[in-house]
Amino acid sequence: MFENLTDKLQAVFRRLGKRGVLREADVNEVLREIRLALLEADVHYKVVKDFIARVRERAIGAEVAKSFSPAQQVIKIVHEELIHTLGEPGRLELKGPVPYVIMLVGLQGSGKTTMTAKLARYLKQSGHLPLMVAGDTYRPAAITQLEVLGRQLELPVHSEGQRVSPPHICANGVREARRRGYDVVVLDTAGRLQIDDGMMAELEAVKQAVKPVETLLIADAMTGQEAVNVAAGFHQRVELTGLILSKVDGDARGGAAISMRAITGVPIKFLGTGEKTDALEVFHPDRLASRILGMGDVLTLIERAEAAFDQEQAEQLERKLREASFDLEDFLEQLQQVRKMGSLSQILNMVPGMGRLVQDVSPETTDRQFKRVEAMVLSMTPEERRAPRILNASRKKRIARGSGTTVQELNLLLKQFQQMQRMMKQLGKGKSGLRGVMRLFG
Repeated sequence: MFENLTDKLQAVFRRLGKRGVLREADVNEVLREIRLALLEADVHYKVVKDFIARVRERAIGAEVAKSFSPAQQVIKIVHEELIHTLGEPGRLELKGPVPYVIMLVGLQGSGKTTMTAKLARYLKQSGHLPLMVAGDTYRPAAITQLEVLGRQLELPVHSEGQRVSPPHICANGVREARRRGYDVVVLDTAGRLQIDDGMMAELEAVKQAVKPVETLLIADAMTGQEAVNVAAGFHQRVELTGLILSKVDGDARGGAAISMRAITGVPIKFLGTGEKTDALEVFHPDRLASRILGMGDVLTLIERAEAAFDQEQAEQLERKLREASFDLEDFLEQLQQVRKMGSLSQILNMVPGMGRLVQDVSPETTDRQFKRVEAMVLSMTPEERRAPRILNASRKKRIARGSGTTVQELNLLLKQFQQMQRMMKQLGKGKSGLRGVMRLFG
């Protein structure tokens, strides 16, 4: 989402790093470029003005003058002020009598129904017993969509069709949760194409009926600065307790994420990072600031890896690597585990320094190459994966034909895999396994 902003800021910092001493004129020039980059990224002009003023005050003062590396100090200041603008990390406040009610609101198309399932899945994994309530009676497919997602996730859904009013459905859902022992209720409510009095009055009635502990706005990152106005409108009528920014994996310019917290005073609690129900991240302002500045996000990468990799499989892999018996069967298993962590381009951008290496390659190209490698290994027989040395010319032609690739591509894969095997034998332990996988796409 922040690709253009990241590129512009990194270009500014690269030029800054070439100067040994920073004069006030240099700082002003840098801040002017940062201001333009933020405005082009759809950051609200008031937020940009305050941000630049804070950075200027610190950058021109003694803080930088006494620094051995003024350029690095300015980058540090920008990073810290970006974290300040994004605000303190918001967390779900589940307090009071059970069941805790979480009410999701937002415009039509912002992704509320999918987010209801994502949040319920997150709560289930956190040890709660959630019940989803289908309170959107206006969009014909909303109830069916939530019921399908509920079956996929093995989570209960309370629905009463389209003829019952949303306040009654939501109140009945809370009573049902209390009766059946569910401790959290997640309400999917109706949206509109734009804010109107009818929608707001209905949301106010729902809130009055169920007394939610959290009222979360699902804000579509693709709407740019308009998302800030939407957040302010909802906050004025239904008193938001938090924001969930959806579609941050898209090609939006990212300004909404930076602006919304500063304008509304409401904390961002989650980021929706994809369409699948596991694509939900807890919001960490420091990590997002690092991503925006192209500094990577190692902590989120580690958390994704821990969630994707099975502990027993990891131990088996380490043993095989120690014994130098790692084969293409194991490699395929690792490829599929890495795929669970998200797109390869997303993963690489979380590694410090890797973002710049892949900035000229589109995410689609990177992920397509990933899939081609996987297709080649899948086109082999189990015997060929375990002993690639038996791959003669006819077998290679068959594999290339079956995977939609060429023999030359297959030979390159086999050569790189052999190099990785030799490297792992030398290292003796498997802690560089992921690094070895990444080498195949470098």
